[in-house]
Amino acid sequence: MANDIRAKLSYCPVSAQKVRLVIDLVRGRPAVEALDTLKFVNKGAAAPVRKLLASAVANAEENFGIDRNNLFVYQIVADEAPTRKWRRFGARGRFKPILKRASHVTVVLRERE
Repeated sequence: MANDIRAKLSYCPVSAQKVRLVIDLVRGRPAVEALDTLKFVNKGAAAPVRKLLASAVANAEENFGIDRNNLFVYQIVADEAPTRKWRRFGARGRFKPILKRASHVTVVLRERE
């Protein structure tokens, strides 16, 4: 849609499962209220999601001239990014796989009617 403001964060170094716990708190809320909420969430994924949301709000103000108080989080999703596979060597010649998971986060803001 023409009045959708999008921002995307690629390769966030937090697993999608953990990011979804944070984005569920702000889905459907006004953008200013969502930013305030994320400031006080005690999760590692909250900081990158807050930065992404602040970027989307700044894009709306700068590029489209929309007031930040009229914006709300229309859609926000976290998808899985490629997993980096590492290995740590264990006892008796074995190795233990380590999966470093990442995620792609997309936010869509809309203006309230």
